[in-house]
Amino acid sequence: MADKDIIRRLHDEVERLIADHQRVSRECRELTKERDMLLGDKRRLEEKVREMDARLKSVELSNVMRSSSGNVERARQRVNNLLREVDRCIAAIKHEEENN
Repeated sequence: MADKDIIRRLHDEVERLIADHQRVSRECRELTKERDMLLGDKRRLEEKVREMDARLKSVELSNVMRSSSGNVERARQRVNNLLREVDRCIAAIKHEEENN
């Protein structure tokens, strides 16, 4: 009888472990889906932030251009910064083309 009890307990333990594994696997799949969805949301929000930053900079530049002459220096600095950024972009594109 002791052998049957040991076998029954082992069987019950294996059944419990299988059920736990299935539950944890299901939870892992659900969490993976949620993570992927959140990463997609994060990417979309980051892109929106970049777009909004660009719009803000554009509005700020147009406001500076329309403002009084006291802000001419700020406008000049902003235009210079934009030109440097364009130059960096062009250099990066050329570098990428050379590597391909």
